[in-house]
Amino acid sequence: MALHWLFARRLAPWLYLAPLLAMVLLFWLTPIGLTVYLSLTNVSYKNLVYFIRGEMERISFTLRNLQNVFLGKDPFIASVAEVTLIYVCSVLAINAFYSLVLSIAIAFFVRSEALSTFLRVTWLLPRITPSVVYGLMWLWLIAPGTGPLYSLLAHVGIHPASWLLDKPYSQLLMIAINGYVGVSFGMIIYTAAIKSIPTDLINAARVDGASDFFIARRIILPLLKWPMLFVVSWQTLSLIASYEYILIVWGGGAPGTESVGTAWAAGVMVFPLYAWFQAFALGNYAYGAAIALPIVLLGIGLILLYFKVFGFQKLMQPARIEV
Repeated sequence: MALHWLFARRLAPWLYLAPLLAMVLLFWLTPIGLTVYLSLTNVSYKNLVYFIRGEMERISFTLRNLQNVFLGKDPFIASVAEVTLIYVCSVLAINAFYSLVLSIAIAFFVRSEALSTFLRVTWLLPRITPSVVYGLMWLWLIAPGTGPLYSLLAHVGIHPASWLLDKPYSQLLMIAINGYVGVSFGMIIYTAAIKSIPTDLINAARVDGASDFFIARRIILPLLKWPMLFVVSWQTLSLIASYEYILIVWGGGAPGTESVGTAWAAGVMVFPLYAWFQAFALGNYAYGAAIALPIVLLGIGLILLYFKVFGFQKLMQPARIEV
C-alpha cells in the first residue's frame, strides 16, 4: 500500500512529465547554455573545426563580444535595437490586439455563420501559404510602376520611389508583411475562445436589455483574459526572434563587407537577423551568439512580466469546490 501511494503521489507525476522535461532540456536549456558559452569565446569559421572536435585549448575566451553588444561598442547595435523595438511593438499591436477586435467582430457581430467562416478562412490563407510564396506576393504587390498596391497608392498621392528602400515606407512594409500573417494566429485562438462561451450568458444579457457592444465589453472581453495572455506571450517571443519574412523580402548583409544586402539600406535590420548574418554570413559564430543573448534574456524577462500582469498565479491555484 505504501509503495502504491509512493508511486501514485511522488513518482508517477514525474514519469508523466519526463518527455516534456527532456524536450525542455534538449531544445531550450541546452541552446541557452551553448549560446552563453559561445558568446564568451572567439569561435568563427576559422577555428570551428577545433570547437567541434572539442580541442578547447585552441579556443580563446574573451569578453569582447559581450562588451560590443551590451556596452554599445558595436556602432550598429543601437540602430538595430531601435528598428527591433519599432518592429516588435508595432507588429505585436496588430497580432495580439487588432486580431482581438477582428475576432470579436467576425465571431460575434457577424450573424451569418457561413460569412463568419469565410472571413476567418480568408485571414488564414497567409498562414498556410509557404513563406517564400508569401514574400514573392508582396514583392509583386509593391513592384514600382506595375504592382497593384503601388498603383493604388499612386492614385491617392503616395509616390515612394521604392517601398523596399525608402524609409519610412520600407519599415511600414515590414510591419504590414509580418502583421498581416500574424493576425491569423490570434484569430484562431480568440475565435475558438469566443465560440466556447456559453450562449446562456449572452442570451441572459440580451433578455436584460444589454446591447451587443455591452456584451462584447462586459462579458466577452473579461472571459478572454487567458487567451490574451497566451497570444501576447507567444507573439512577443515569436517576434523578438523572427526574421524570416524580412530575410525573404529584403535579404540582409553586414555593413563594410561584400555581403551588403538591402536590409541595412532599408532600415529593417532587426536583432535576430543581425545575429544570423554575423554567425552564418560572416562566420562570426561567437559574436552571433553574443547578439542572440539579449534576445534570450529579454524573452525570459517578458514572460515573467506577463505572468505577473495577467495574474498567472491565480490560474494555477487549485479550484475551490465546496461539497
